[in-house]
Amino acid sequence: MLSSSNSLKFKSEKDFISSIYSPFVENGNFEWSAPSNIALVKYWGKKQNQIPANPSISFTLNNCKTITKLAFAKRDTSTALSVTNDRFSFDLLFEGKPKEDFKPKIQKFLERIEMYCPYLKQYHLTIDTKNTFPHSSGIASSASGMAALSMNIMSLEKAINPEMTNDYFYQKASFLARLGSGSACRSVKGSVVVWGNHAEIPGSSDLFGIEFPSKIHPNFKNFQDTILLVDKGEKQVSSTVGHDLMHNHPLAEQRFVQAHQNLSVIKTVLENGNLDEFIKIVESEALTLHAMMMTSMPYFILMKPNTLEIINKIWKFRNETKIPVCFTLDAGANVHVLYPENVIETVLQFIKDELVGYCQNGQYICDVIGTGSIKL
Repeated sequence: MLSSSNSLKFKSEKDFISSIYSPFVENGNFEWSAPSNIALVKYWGKKQNQIPANPSISFTLNNCKTITKLAFAKRDTSTALSVTNDRFSFDLLFEGKPKEDFKPKIQKFLERIEMYCPYLKQYHLTIDTKNTFPHSSGIASSASGMAALSMNIMSLEKAINPEMTNDYFYQKASFLARLGSGSACRSVKGSVVVWGNHAEIPGSSDLFGIEFPSKIHPNFKNFQDTILLVDKGEKQVSSTVGHDLMHNHPLAEQRFVQAHQNLSVIKTVLENGNLDEFIKIVESEALTLHAMMMTSMPYFILMKPNTLEIINKIWKFRNETKIPVCFTLDAGANVHVLYPENVIETVLQFIKDELVGYCQNGQYICDVIGTGSIKL
């Protein structure tokens, strides 16, 4: 998460391999919050090692975040490390209570980052995490969760290696977060974050997210995101399965080309403030994501009837009022309503009057563009 000139320092996975195996820090704890993010140009499809099939760009949120505490204490590894299954020692708490069903995902993450953070095997870790949004809200918590955990791990590495630069700290945090959940690399730092190589964005990389390197037009300052909770149920299809469906998808290559083109357009839009063009790209990207799911094999329809009702209401409202409000979607039924700060009163009244009735139990969350992870 650097300026473009600094981003060129770290070009390969080897740059993030730590040479520290025997740390001198005995114990301690850290606490970080990391936000969720919403992609404007979507990442859908990935290669080995969490490498994206196409570049993406996202708004970082402010209120929907994960808060994670990491306590660590040196362990006696003389016997434990000889047992393959005991390379890592950790307890996982969710809202202060043990959460065994989350542990396999954390175990897999620690195994993925082992070569980059070998010192972790020297400690027993206690990970205590919570979300500021309802657990079953349908908002992806993997991005904020893996980002928050990665920030804590990098705080431990910096305690071991105080000479570490801030550039390296944040970029490796984004790199690690990506190995836990691809989009998590966009939740580390920055209001607008690009992930994935793109010819027109200096410093962009498949390995980590970078802050959007150009000046962002005032139209997008404090941009609002009201999340309408249409369906709070279990995901119909996991993100991993969804991404895998792109491997043999008949439209995959055209989609990847489209994403590069749309990122070129939205780069210019973010610089010049053209809200009409912003709306076209963002809504087209949301519908394309769902079109790819509907045309995969097996195929899925992730929207619900109320999702379509909301979209049609937004289109009607925008046509009648000329207010620049639009929607985007994740791989689910919930709707993110995006709009500038200067129309907040009118749009919120519209949401309350016409859209809340389509939400499950009338629930929605008001959010705004944020700046990334924060040490607490």
